[in-house]
Amino acid sequence: MDPYFWQIPALILAGTVAGFLNVLAGGGSLLTLPLLIFFGLPAATANGTNRIAILCQNVFAITGFKRQGVFPLRLALLCTPPALIGSYIGANLAINVDEMLFRRLLALVMVLVLIFMITDPMKHLRSTERPMTPLRLVVLMVSFLGIGIYGGFVQAGVGFLIITGLLMHGLDLVRINAVKVLVIFAFTIIALAVFVVHGQVDYVLGLALAVGNSLGGWFASQVAVEKGHDWIKRLVTLTVLIFALRLLWP
Repeated sequence: MDPYFWQIPALILAGTVAGFLNVLAGGGSLLTLPLLIFFGLPAATANGTNRIAILCQNVFAITGFKRQGVFPLRLALLCTPPALIGSYIGANLAINVDEMLFRRLLALVMVLVLIFMITDPMKHLRSTERPMTPLRLVVLMVSFLGIGIYGGFVQAGVGFLIITGLLMHGLDLVRINAVKVLVIFAFTIIALAVFVVHGQVDYVLGLALAVGNSLGGWFASQVAVEKGHDWIKRLVTLTVLIFALRLLWP
């Protein structure tokens, strides 16, 4: 039996969950990236394939923000160039990294992001709005260079880094989320291009995942976020722990 016969519906389902998580809490790639690896894709190919879904998901997210009149173009343009440079560097690192090393790094990233999700160390900054001084602007651009490198390398959990980085600069959550989807969309184009050039993309599985991510993102926008947040966090915690342990001990 063609493995695509069951992999495609499985990825549509997983992508739906991932898109739902990305909108409600973030961290959807912590589920889809290891799943692609478990389906037999080499780590670099799984990494590249996952970017197709991320790209499509953020197209829908950007459209949603535009409809709501939230489109902080100036701020996004400040953050995007260093992120693009970083993404190119990170994606090239991911292409050349050893397979087992990448699996172990991914497991470590998953655990660290999980700890961040549970402890929520930036929570106290959410009510503090601070002006963007020239020094803060320089720090912002440097931080987005680092965020771009990380996002180009592994993607999983990069949304949390962007939220943290912008919270540290005193931005409100509405603008943070709008900037996040714009920046991720932009640097995903660069990262995906690197993987495509090196032949590290499975288009069939990537498109199946993209369908799921788009459905999940749309569905999440229709439900009450606060009502499902605690349940989603418990689901993410359990699933990420299982995947991380599986990556560490294949």
